Amino acid sequence: MRTLHFVFALAVSFLLACPSRASEASVIGRWVTVDDKTGAPRSVVEIAEADGTLQGKIAKIYDEPGQSPSDLCTKCSGDLKDKPILGMKILAGLKRDGDAWDGGTILDPDSGNVYSATLGLSDSGKKLVVRGYLGISLFGRSQTWIREASAVPAK
Repeated sequence: MRTLHFVFALAVSFLLACPSRASEASVIGRWVTVDDKTGAPRSVVEIAEADGTLQGKIAKIYDEPGQSPSDLCTKCSGDLKDKPILGMKILAGLKRDGDAWDGGTILDPDSGNVYSATLGLSDSGKKLVVRGYLGISLFGRSQTWIREASAVPAK
């Protein structure tokens, strides 16, 4: 019986001392965006944290017929109008809220529209669920981005 108590105490100590893998996973890094219709990679978004908020920029664009990495955001407005999509900040102002990030915005360079956004990890941090919406989250759509290391085979 004494041995059972010792093993139980040891197991509890181990669990308390070792944080879960989910809490270790971070949204910071490079994420492959995927075309909703074809499933093909479209771009790589690099997410970083600055002053307690997340921001993300387009770090790579995969070539598609009729598109070029030097394409401009012709449908964007304001300071982003006719600026290169490569290097453009598309995520801004997201703040941590428990296991998710919200309160920020995401820009769709294809339409030039800016939406409210939330981010959350799934699949042990290998996937990022990105939700853009107008007004309330119910009126929006989600995309799943894939962490670059697990999405693109090493060459």
